[in-house]
Amino acid sequence: IEYFHVVFTLPHALNALAQGNPRVLYTLLFQTVRDTLLTFGRDPRHLGGEIGVTAILHTWGQNLSQHLHLHCVVTGGALTRDGSRWISAKRGYLFPVKAMSKVFRAKYLEGLRRAFDGRQIQFSGRTVVLADGKTFGAYLTRLWDQNWVVYAKRPFAGPEQVLEYLGRYTHRVALSNERILRFEPGRVHFRWKDYADAGRVKVMDLAAEEFIRRFLLHVVPDGFVRIRHYGLLANRTRQKQLAQCRSLL
Repeated sequence: IEYFHVVFTLPHALNALAQGNPRVLYTLLFQTVRDTLLTFGRDPRHLGGEIGVTAILHTWGQNLSQHLHLHCVVTGGALTRDGSRWISAKRGYLFPVKAMSKVFRAKYLEGLRRAFDGRQIQFSGRTVVLADGKTFGAYLTRLWDQNWVVYAKRPFAGPEQVLEYLGRYTHRVALSNERILRFEPGRVHFRWKDYADAGRVKVMDLAAEEFIRRFLLHVVPDGFVRIRHYGLLANRTRQKQLAQCRSLL
């Protein structure tokens, strides 16, 4: 059985709204990613069964900026509805990323509109202007006109490689202590990788207030669950369904 690493990324234009409404926007991200992946998995044009998904929320980039995305480890195959067969994905290929991107965008923006209509979104600071219905509609239109990024590849070193990478971030926020190089009066220096510059390691120098501001962007709401399981791996049905998958495989 293959596993795939799939990443769903929200546009930067949603960052300000997320800062004031993290629980609403993060929950919606999990819901739309779940629905997108399970919809593609159940579609007979792709697999036609139930896939397994583990999703982990990341909110940061290497320089502590806001970078809202969901990492998913997805089974490269599905269990049929009646549980009689295991359907393997094409080798090295899961689902078309452009099609997933469009469905992801449509589902997320539809959910955002429902949240607005249900008065679940709070507006403050830079987002106050969006409280007006007409302005919010125009905002959604601009988001619709953007390409939403979805990445899906089979990890060359197997699922263990992805799980090890994601495991480093499951119980800590934004950066490790070892990346902090030194403190000066009112300044913090830390190491980061610049992926826009071939992944070169650089040193960032921030004012202490800006460092704290960026760090606090990534503290999730109290009690928020950052790791969730869906499909074959959903908590309520995992034991029975995985036993059936193992038997078939």
